[in-house]
Amino acid sequence: MEEISWTDFEKVDLRVGTILQVEDFPKARKPAYQLTIDFGVTLGIKQSSAQIVVHYTKEQLIGRQVVAVINFPRKQIANFFSECLVTGFADENGDIILTTVEKKVPNGAKLI
Repeated sequence: MEEISWTDFEKVDLRVGTILQVEDFPKARKPAYQLTIDFGVTLGIKQSSAQIVVHYTKEQLIGRQVVAVINFPRKQIANFFSECLVTGFADENGDIILTTVEKKVPNGAKLI
């Protein structure tokens, strides 16, 4: 594993946001949802595509806080532009479990 410097780590902007809306994403190659996430007043609302359909229903995701990288460039996935990368860990089958916070924190809070 390659070591990185503290400066390298500081370049990755990881923030918490609350999922406001979840839609099916039938045009994605792998099953996914289109998420609308609130990152607070300063950062605003961002869209993301997430392959999390195995472990989460749309209803379970509304109001959930997630951790996302917000300083990647926008990425086009089919007809959708993903503006942030929602983070998670793969389970034993490769299906994603979301990275979340233990207690509620303000939207837009930065991982430090």
